[in-house]
Amino acid sequence: MNDAAPTPSQPSAPALVQVTPGGPVNGEITPPGSKSLTNRALICAAFASGHSKLTGALRSEDTEVMIDSLGKIGFDIRVSEGGRTIEVANPREPNFSQTNAKPTTSSLFIANSGTTVRFLTAALSAFGGNYGLSGVPRMHQRPIGDLVNAIEPVIIGSIKAESAGQCPPVQIDSSGWSDSDIHVGGSVSSQYLSGLMMAAPIYPIGGPSASSKKQVRIIVDGELVSRPYVDMTIRVMDSFGAKTNVCTTGLSTGETIAFEITAVANQSGFGYRGCEYPIEPDASAASYFWAAAAITGGRVTVSGLSRDAMQGDVGFVDVLEKMGCTVEHQSDSITVIGSELHGIDIDMNAISDTVQTLAVVALFADGATRVRGVAHNRFKETDRIGDLACELRKLGAEVIEHRDGLTIVPPPKTDLQGAPCLHGAQLMTYHDHRMAMSLSLAGLRIDGVRIEDPSCTSKTYPEYFADLERLIGRPHCWT
Repeated sequence: MNDAAPTPSQPSAPALVQVTPGGPVNGEITPPGSKSLTNRALICAAFASGHSKLTGALRSEDTEVMIDSLGKIGFDIRVSEGGRTIEVANPREPNFSQTNAKPTTSSLFIANSGTTVRFLTAALSAFGGNYGLSGVPRMHQRPIGDLVNAIEPVIIGSIKAESAGQCPPVQIDSSGWSDSDIHVGGSVSSQYLSGLMMAAPIYPIGGPSASSKKQVRIIVDGELVSRPYVDMTIRVMDSFGAKTNVCTTGLSTGETIAFEITAVANQSGFGYRGCEYPIEPDASAASYFWAAAAITGGRVTVSGLSRDAMQGDVGFVDVLEKMGCTVEHQSDSITVIGSELHGIDIDMNAISDTVQTLAVVALFADGATRVRGVAHNRFKETDRIGDLACELRKLGAEVIEHRDGLTIVPPPKTDLQGAPCLHGAQLMTYHDHRMAMSLSLAGLRIDGVRIEDPSCTSKTYPEYFADLERLIGRPHCWT
């Protein structure tokens, strides 16, 4: 996935990595492009008229899975600048240089990419055709029933999730969508809603040859988790020419949120318009570097992100501020300055991808930290509540699991003999990129923290350990 050479201290296929403890972490860094924005922009660009050019994109397993899948379906995607620039064209575009028709049948391997399977399931059911989407064993344990159940009443054809508990593989045989309203559950993942929203402007194969307006109403039943990601979807769609109106009724009692998407097809039958689209650095990735400052009492500036960023995960700095850090906002950067940390009680529903990062920071706080509102984290790449608790306990912390989160209780700094109560251990990642990146931060303060399967970070951030090494100025130990 990554064409850059390994750092001098890193073997090509390491089994373990140990971050070297040291003093305060000080420096400036720009993370790679946002995975969430890259995959959303790829969907909109693929189903748009004209050519699109994405700049600052992320090259990782998750984005390459999306690119490979769209290529198999028949879209023309050209990658350059080490994956940071992506040009996209639709083969139905009259001026497109190739004339190959879209395959009527495609079998797509989506690895363990949640965004890819959810976004493509929705998009391809609206576009039409016969598709099979399958992945690694863990993907076949990740529920997609809310999305499949939302599509079933409107699909002209059939859709089925084949594994127990309505998990992938997914089989689609479609001629597009009917005009009915769509109802979707939002308590497991906001990506179901985002996928449906991005699919709404997609006209089926052989769609309108003259301009026509398409309006789709999507109603969320019950709780909606990770709302900032939905707001991100709206902004990406708007850049590609599709408009969304948000209607709320009975929000005080948690009744409904409705999203009305309007798209106008051009003469070629496209609801999206191609454009040049710049992609922000990944805010979830930035959380690890801000956390490094918090844990070590250092000062770290992340460039390319601001308070006005599209990604809700920039809100992680507000969490660190509540714990005692100082945060400085500039027009194109955010700086975190570490200080004495104290435990907090916080709802992380809106920024749940940063829960593991917060949990590691909480190890070094004075007092317990209670994380709420993230029951859906059990259905990610791994159980990000239960498995996270297990690994933190290995380091010497007391961790209490709750239905919707966990409580981290740090031990005293030293025992009666003066030895540190937090201690090194070999930690499992469960093939979860965020487990590897977040748990590695404990090694900035604790000697002997060894991370298994560090290469799993290639899912979203292949160069994470190299970038961390450059930031802290000390080599990791690879075995």
